[in-house]
Amino acid sequence: MKLALFVALGAIGVLYVSALAGAVRRARLAAAGPEVKPTLFEVALGFVTSFFDTLGIGSFAPTTAVLKLRSLVPDENIPGTLNVGHTLATIAQAYIFIAIVSVDMVTLVLMIVAACLGSWLGAGVVARASRRKIRIAMGLALLVAATIFLLQIFKITPAGGATLSLAGWRLGAGLVGNFVLGALMEVGVGLYGPCMILVSLLGMDLKAAFPIMMGSCAFLMPVGSTKFIRSGRYSLRATLGLALGGVPAVLIAAFIVKSLNLVAMRWLVVGVVLYTALSMLYSAAVEAKRPDAAAPAPDAMA
Repeated sequence: MKLALFVALGAIGVLYVSALAGAVRRARLAAAGPEVKPTLFEVALGFVTSFFDTLGIGSFAPTTAVLKLRSLVPDENIPGTLNVGHTLATIAQAYIFIAIVSVDMVTLVLMIVAACLGSWLGAGVVARASRRKIRIAMGLALLVAATIFLLQIFKITPAGGATLSLAGWRLGAGLVGNFVLGALMEVGVGLYGPCMILVSLLGMDLKAAFPIMMGSCAFLMPVGSTKFIRSGRYSLRATLGLALGGVPAVLIAAFIVKSLNLVAMRWLVVGVVLYTALSMLYSAAVEAKRPDAAAPAPDAMA
């Protein structure tokens, strides 16, 4: 079953790369197409966020903060950019953690399927949502992320148990939980922290969170990414930067660095994420006061 999972992961990765390559070709052929070549900063952003994601920080919240604070991507295009841009790095992480961490394969496959179904639903909703709604959703998502970081810093997250499988009502609860987390991924809620809490509450060993989280993300992100690519609600240039920097960062973090003291980094991320969350919510509030103002056309590929 593990081999079948790896083959399926490779197949969905090929489909994702094909869709992204098609977007690049269309952008280059367009008479007034966007700049496709990513900047050095965008590649560095992909490297840093994927490096710390592999070590347990998470990539969505820090990436959102940087994209927002530096105005690299319109707010309404940030969820798509996160999902499309971090897909390749997440696939690499999935191969690594599924290979080295033992977890019941039936539980793993069912949790992945539940997350993918949630992602498909969530991506469709986000791809049609207004900029103001996306700002509100992402602001709230970042507040959730900051709360989870604080729980980790103060070590008050559930301790977990010893089992590496789920059955009965625990399996049902896990599937429902991962379905919801898959949907929330599409508005910028990273799966790592919430998944860690979910498996802990269900009595699983905390190590089980790594293959479940990475496997879920590696399958659901290509699924959601296809909708974002078709709708144009993402930044192609920033996506390529995140992808190019992300894969080597995962390999270095997983096989060379392996572990770091991340407390100071988590405090830094909490501060930046809280500021960005308030900025998102403030922007949404200001926009709500101008209901008659013409909203600018979204720059689908900027």
